[in-house]
Parts: sequence; C-alpha cells; structure tokens
Amino acid sequence: TECEKEPGSLLWIFVMVGNIVRGVGETPIMPLGISYLEDFAKAGNSPFYLGCLHTATVIGPFLGLLLASFCAELFVDIGSVGADEITITATDARWVGAWWLGILICALLNFLVGIPFWFLPKSLVKEGETNEPEEANEKSVAPLQENDKNETKQTMYEIAKDFIPFLKALFHNPVYVLFICITVLQFSAFDGMISFMPKYLEQQFGKSASDAIFLIGVYNLPVLCVGYFSGGLFMKKFKINSYQAAKIAFWVSLLEYLLYFAAYWTVCDTSPVAGLTVSYQ
Repeated sequence: TECEKEPGSLLWIFVMVGNIVRGVGETPIMPLGISYLEDFAKAGNSPFYLGCLHTATVIGPFLGLLLASFCAELFVDIGSVGADEITITATDARWVGAWWLGILICALLNFLVGIPFWFLPKSLVKEGETNEPEEANEKSVAPLQENDKNETKQTMYEIAKDFIPFLKALFHNPVYVLFICITVLQFSAFDGMISFMPKYLEQQFGKSASDAIFLIGVYNLPVLCVGYFSGGLFMKKFKINSYQAAKIAFWVSLLEYLLYFAAYWTVCDTSPVAGLTVSYQ
C-alpha cells in the first residue's frame, strides 16, 4: 500500500511570530542600554560597566543552555504521556525533548524582568555630580522637550535622506570598521560551535542531546564571562581609549580565530553510519 502524505502543521508560524516579537523586544536593550551607561556614567567607569553588561549577556545563554539541557531530558509530550508508556531513552535518535517548556519559562521570566524598566527615570544625574536645584532642572527639561517635538516633526523621507551620508561616514571611521571586523570573526567562530558541536558530541561520543548542550554551556560560556569582565577592568585600570581598544580587540580576536584552526588536527575517526559510511549489510 502506498503511504498517504499527511498535511503539514502550521504551528511553526506561531513559533516564528513569537521569535519575531521577542527580537523586537530584546533588540533595543543593547543600543539603548549602552547609550544609557555612556550618558550617566563616568568616563573612567564606563568600560567597566560595559564589561559587566556584556558579561550578563553571556550568563544568560549559559543559564539557557542549562535549562535546555534539563528540558531535553523530558519527553516532548510530558504531562499527557505517562513515563511508563515511553519506550525510548534520551540517547535514541527518535527522542524529542520538551523544547516548548523552555520557551514558556523564558517568556515568563522576560515579562517579569521587563516590569522594572517601566519605572526607570527619563533622566539621571551623571555619576559623580551633585543634584541640581529644581529650577535648573526645569530649565534644562524645557529645551529637551522642544528637541523632542522637533524630532517628531521629521518625516520618514528626511530621516531616509540623512541615512546614506551617515552610513558613509560610519564606514570611513576606522574604529567602526575594526569593530565590524571583530564582530564578524567572533560570530563566525562562535555560531559554528553552537550550531554543529552538539550534534558532533552526540554522534562521536554517544552523548544525549541534553548532555551535549550541558557540556557546551559549562566548558565555553564561563570563560567568555571571565574575558568580558576582565576586559572591562583592564580598560578601566589603564584608561584605554576607543581607538586603542579597537586595535587590541582586533588582534586578540584574530588570534582567537586562528586558534580555532587547531581543531582540524584534533579529529576523531568517523563513526560508522549505515547507508552513509558503511553498507547496510
């Protein structure tokens, strides 16, 4: 008998829309958060605070990988299927973990963490300065309100017209170009490890999905936290300016990327896979 093709599910659309909404909510945190620190922190303390901010962005994925490791140990239909009815283990290729459970937990935590942002003041006293009298504050607030009104009057055409010259000016800035190169080198190596390393550990060392995710989180992300934090302390102690920091970051990142090539000489024998590396007989 011929197999009948069942209609595909459209539930992936909900996952995609959810990720889009999550990205819209998370994207302003980094640019606005950095501007917030730069505006109200001392020049000498700003690199240290930025190091703490980037350290927090690494601690988050580390905790997320631990949560994913826990959820991958649970069967996808947890709550509706009894443990005695499951006949496969987590190391079986047919096993599907409770991937949706982590999304629900993180969504709730994101909502709770976002509540304090509503109570942040519009303006702060710059670090190290005393509070100004109320009259001075009122005088300084008035010009800011006028600027806000003028900005709202700008049309989309005027904003788009200024975008291209501004973009050209950015790419003529050597510090910005170095920063872009550093970002490309970092993410090309890091994304490759995150994407392919779990499956490599599963296939090559017989680890379950939860064990592979846990190992990646434990062995890699804490080191990144130390790097970000120590980098902020280094810039604060030696008063490194932006241009010097860009050059240091570029050469260190280039060295890091070259060290990744050492993985080509630390390979293991390919595991036999029926139909791929060995015949079915």
